[in-house]
Amino acid sequence: MWEYTDKVREYFNNPRNVGDIEDADGVGEVGSLACGDALRLTFKVDDEGRITEAKFQTFGCASAIASSSALTELIIGKTLEEAEKITNKDIVEFLGGLPQQKMHCSVMGQEALRAAIANYRGEKLPKEDSEIVCECFGITENEIEEAIRQNELTTLEQITDYTKAGGGCESCHERIEAILERILQEDGKRKPSQEAAARRPLTNVQKIKLVEQTLERDIKPELAKDGGGIELVDIVGDRVLVSLTGTCATCMASQITLKDYVENKLREMVSDALVVEEVQG
Repeated sequence: MWEYTDKVREYFNNPRNVGDIEDADGVGEVGSLACGDALRLTFKVDDEGRITEAKFQTFGCASAIASSSALTELIIGKTLEEAEKITNKDIVEFLGGLPQQKMHCSVMGQEALRAAIANYRGEKLPKEDSEIVCECFGITENEIEEAIRQNELTTLEQITDYTKAGGGCESCHERIEAILERILQEDGKRKPSQEAAARRPLTNVQKIKLVEQTLERDIKPELAKDGGGIELVDIVGDRVLVSLTGTCATCMASQITLKDYVENKLREMVSDALVVEEVQG
C-alpha cells in the first residue's frame, strides 16, 4: 500500500487542468499505454512567451494524475525559459513527496514538459539521438544518465523507480549498472563495484561477471591504444588467468603492465584478493 501525502490525494481526487487544448502552441506526449503510463501535455503561449494555459491527459496511477496536474499548476504564468528549468524534483516538492516506487511519474511530467517546449520551438529532443537501453519501456541512455545525475541516484533499484528502466524483463540490468558506475566514477563519488565487494562477499558468478565487465570496459580499451590486447582464459578461485595478445604479447614490459595496471584495476573494481597470471600459448 503506497503512502501518499495529503496534497497528492487532493490532486488525484480533484485534478486541476484536465483536458486537451485545441490549437495548442506546444504539445508533449510521453510514455505509452502499452507501458502502463502515458501523458499528453498541451499549453498556450502569449505574445511575450508566457504560458497562459496548460492542460493534461494521462493514463496512469494516482501519482501520475497528481504529478501531471501539479505540473500544469507549476508552469502556468511562467515564461518558456522559466518553465524549462522545472524538474521532477520541483513536481515532487510541490506535492510534498511521492512514494519512492512512483518517482517515475514526476520524471514523466518533466519529460512531457520538455517535449512540449521542443514541439513549440520546432526542436529535436536530445533523447532522440540516444540509444535505447531498456527495450521494455523504451528508455534511452540519455534519460537514464539524466535521472542519475539530476536525482543523485546510486542504485539500480532507484533508477527503475525514477525511469522504469530495468523494470521489465531485466535483460538490461547489466547495461544500466555500467552506466551508473561510469557516472558515479566521473563524478568522483564512489566506485560501486569496489564498495559492493567490500560490503558483501561475491559469489563466483558475480566475480566472473565483474571481471569480464572490467576487462571489456576499462582494460581492453587502454591496451588497444598501444596495439595490445588481453583475453580472459579462466578464473580459479581468486586467480585470474589471462592471455596477452597483440603488442602486449611480445612487449618486454608486459609483466609490469599485467601487475601494475591489469591486476590493480581488477583489484580496484572487483576484489582486493585477485591475482592476475599470464597463461602462455
